[in-house]
Amino acid sequence: MKKSLLIALATLMISFAASAQTMVEKPYNESIDQNEQIDQAVAKAKAQGKFVIAQVGGNWCPWCLKFAAYIKANEAIAKLVEDNFIYIHVDYTPKSFKTDEARKQRTLKAMERLGKANRFGFPVMVVLDENGKVIHIQDSSYLEEGDGYNEKKVSSFFKHWTPKAVKG
Repeated sequence: MKKSLLIALATLMISFAASAQTMVEKPYNESIDQNEQIDQAVAKAKAQGKFVIAQVGGNWCPWCLKFAAYIKANEAIAKLVEDNFIYIHVDYTPKSFKTDEARKQRTLKAMERLGKANRFGFPVMVVLDENGKVIHIQDSSYLEEGDGYNEKKVSSFFKHWTPKAVKG
């Protein structure tokens, strides 16, 4: 009886964990060309007088998912981002390199273009001006607090890299 109860409980927990994972929004599109994604964001930013924030990471990265969810959930920061940036999620999934050489080359080209931001860990934020020039790379670990992100630090990061702040 105890054994079958434990098995049933374990099965229930595994099912719950699997369904919880599928409920998490996955902001990184692994099938698109990251360089085209960046080109489109830069064109949109230029047309709107904004900068681009490229959040580099992947759906495999818990902290990347936390940051994306945090930006959406915090109304003040979401508005700050919406008013000043084109915010994109640039996929970096090295696991795919073993099976897809073309994807690997596109990803490496994108990382070169983004100042080799992947060297900082994930997620990492890259600020591009309206012409696509990298003007700042932000290691997100400096924005963390406990199991999440510090609102003051995140807000400060975004405020210091708006077009108005940079251009004066």
